[in-house]
Amino acid sequence: MLTGFLLLSSALSVLPLSLAAEGGVEKNGSTCRVVPIGGGQDDGPNILSALKQCNNGGTIVLDSYYVVNTVLVTDLQDVNIELSGTLQYTPNIAYWSPNSLFLTYQNATTYWFLSGSNIHLYGGGTLDGNGQVWWDYPNATIGIAGGSSTDFARPIPLTVGNASNVLIEDLTEIGSPFWNNFVYQSTNVTYRNINISTVSYSTNPTINSDGWDIYRSSYVTIENSTVNNDDDCVSFKPNATNILIRDLNCLTGDGISVGSLGQYAGETDIVANITAINVNLTNSQNGARIKLFGSSPLANSTAGGGAGYVKNVTFSNFNVQNTEWPIIIDECFATPVSCSEYPTQLDVSDISFTNIAGTSSGTLGTMVVDLNCTSSCTNITATNIDLTSPAGNATYFCSNVTSSSLEFDCSGST
Repeated sequence: MLTGFLLLSSALSVLPLSLAAEGGVEKNGSTCRVVPIGGGQDDGPNILSALKQCNNGGTIVLDSYYVVNTVLVTDLQDVNIELSGTLQYTPNIAYWSPNSLFLTYQNATTYWFLSGSNIHLYGGGTLDGNGQVWWDYPNATIGIAGGSSTDFARPIPLTVGNASNVLIEDLTEIGSPFWNNFVYQSTNVTYRNINISTVSYSTNPTINSDGWDIYRSSYVTIENSTVNNDDDCVSFKPNATNILIRDLNCLTGDGISVGSLGQYAGETDIVANITAINVNLTNSQNGARIKLFGSSPLANSTAGGGAGYVKNVTFSNFNVQNTEWPIIIDECFATPVSCSEYPTQLDVSDISFTNIAGTSSGTLGTMVVDLNCTSSCTNITATNIDLTSPAGNATYFCSNVTSSSLEFDCSGST
């Protein structure tokens, strides 16, 4: 009996790790591992519990398959999140559409609002937005200029919001109902080695599946990543400044885009100090793009009328293949009124297009460059442009481009 007691005592001595489990969380010192419930049940509360228990210097381990049917709002300090498994949001539109966290701009909402400082999210795992159910939903409404809708709010899988010093790396993101990543009112955020695939497996297309949207944020770096989607690879939304994009592979989308800007009357939008370098774009609608709304006669317009400027933007070392608009400035984007009568109120200056090569799709004939400025665009530089069209000799369209250095002759205006 004594021997049996000693064996039992020895066994109990190793139990504190599992006995420390609280609500599906195994806690060992400053490390919290989330134990999946299984059976399709919601792991969201346990993930939130782990993030709370191991906040302030800890590590949260997500190494299995997790089902999430709870909005994740997290305020973290000095935390590592090791996502080596799969976190899949449920296809529960009835829950997510009214309950995902509302972020105001273009009616964006999110599944996960990651806030705080000194956060490292990594691990080689997968975020699955379960987007197919959203794309296949009958009579789904879409907001103005690619935004979501208050009637059918499609959540973003991951938003870095009100955060600083965040590193996200070595992750796969699939099936986002809306934008894949939103950088919201944050600073010093880096994404590295991210593989994004938003592809529909039905006849219904994906919707507004931007790789990244950067809003009211500064000092953001996105590098060494691949995006396969239907919309902007990266989009610089209002008040994005000091951004570096490098070594990206963008497939089938809408290119590297400044904007859209000027959507809301009375608002001032600024984008400045942007560098996008070493970008490959294949089967894309656009390559290097600036898109601005025109003005509006309506004081409360949500389709143009904002003011501001775009300044000091460099697009460098782009390779484009089968791209409709390899280089484009569009100052009449999604504007319902005449842009000649109501030209944009945003100034565009100090824009550089350099070392951009490849082919257009020929869909728009021989045009490979379209600098369509309804107001004056100044100090636009284009050097080492080697673009061809399968429709014939390349042509370059320009309108209201002044005090600029273009190595090609503009043959007309759109």
